[in-house]
Amino acid sequence: MPSPGRDLERDRGRRRAPRPVAAREAGNRLPPHGIARERTITVTFNHTIIAAKDRQESARFFRELFELEPAPSWGVFTNILLDQGVLLQFAEPPVEIQMQHYAFLVDDELFDRAYARIRERGLDHWADPQMKRPGQTNTEHGGRGVYFMDPAGHGIEMITRPYL
Repeated sequence: MPSPGRDLERDRGRRRAPRPVAAREAGNRLPPHGIARERTITVTFNHTIIAAKDRQESARFFRELFELEPAPSWGVFTNILLDQGVLLQFAEPPVEIQMQHYAFLVDDELFDRAYARIRERGLDHWADPQMKRPGQTNTEHGGRGVYFMDPAGHGIEMITRPYL
């Protein structure tokens, strides 16, 4: 029997990850979206730190927009808690803030209420990330979406259907 080390060395560059069992049993076809969903280890997103000019203002912006309850905060962080335990931690770093993109998946009813708040506040918003369709929403990916900026200048996307 050949040793695993030699097989890996010999096959380097030619090996592919094994197909998930579900895909093999389905005639070796991937699901329609092209991504196999079977996993042996669960991976979930837990938290991220979002740079803010004013952490209180940024946290309040997201809480009000997405109708979230205040969450316990500590140290240099002002926190908000999303569904499924995802924590957004706002902090004021002592550096120039670089724009980041954050996308939020919401249901249709919350989209309507949040989009109404965006319009009521007079926030610039666009149907596209290139900002060429101002004052509009889009209906791509089988749902609705809109792009806008948060108080720190981050690009925010709100969508009603996931991309995959």
